[in-house]
Amino acid sequence: MDEIITIEGLTKKYGEKVAVDRLNLSITKGEIFGLLGPNGAGKSTTILMLLGLSEPTDGSVTVCGYNSTKEPIEVKRKVGYLPDQVGFYENRTGLENLLITATLNGQSRAAGKEKALQLLEQVGLTYAANQKTGTYSRGMKQRLGLADVLIKDPEVIILDEPTLGIDPKGVKELLQLIRNLSKENGLTVMLSSHHLHQVQQICDRVGLFVNGQLLAKGTVESLAKQLFGEEGQQIKVSATPITEDIIERIQTLPGVEKLAFDKEEITLLSKEDSTLQQIIDVIISSGSNLTALSQEKVGLDEIYQRYFEGAGER
Repeated sequence: MDEIITIEGLTKKYGEKVAVDRLNLSITKGEIFGLLGPNGAGKSTTILMLLGLSEPTDGSVTVCGYNSTKEPIEVKRKVGYLPDQVGFYENRTGLENLLITATLNGQSRAAGKEKALQLLEQVGLTYAANQKTGTYSRGMKQRLGLADVLIKDPEVIILDEPTLGIDPKGVKELLQLIRNLSKENGLTVMLSSHHLHQVQQICDRVGLFVNGQLLAKGTVESLAKQLFGEEGQQIKVSATPITEDIIERIQTLPGVEKLAFDKEEITLLSKEDSTLQQIIDVIISSGSNLTALSQEKVGLDEIYQRYFEGAGER
């Protein structure tokens, strides 16, 4: 697949502070890539350099064949950007706001209106097309924001914390909408977020960002394999009572890592298939009552936590 975004040695310093540290990353056409990390990790700074809105201290960014520093206008023609705080003319309707964007991008009134109505239907806002955006909820504004970045037919869309402040139902709907729009329109998506479990639902690959550095990148499955082995899994077991002897015996089982317990529940990570049965045997042989158990593949939260801990130790 063709690379549509190429970042090489990208660095941004503010005085002595290094906000982005020698970032190297390639994103292919049609991919949904999640740039994940806590607030202050350098995600938004990276996006600003990618858009040509901030000049790097060192390194380069190429988007759709254009250098973001030397050809920022060309990059902006190819990229749609949805910031974490979406701004609209609140005394104008959703449709009117989209028509303003269409006009600014050189579209005729008729063509702009046709495109705007089509996009409002795609994002599920046809019912609110003639409603002033000052009355829109946060989730509605995010949906309108997606329509706004799409109205100029970009090849790439960049979403900075798109689910911030939206209720769980709205988050699920918005993420599915992003996924559908990407696949239907062949769009490349870069999604910045610190909500790991949300992003895991739609991203093809993720990059884990801490203190300005990209610690790891790949699919969730490949990162889990690197850290926890082929069969990396999280196990939760509830029993009464959980004694110190039970905890000590479970800690010594082969493959058990990062065990934690709270009252009547034990949570741990394991690389071994046999761990679950061995835990059951320990609890039963100790005379305690097994009340619940679950086993699932390691998720993005656990992967990120492991890399984050490693970064903190360096």
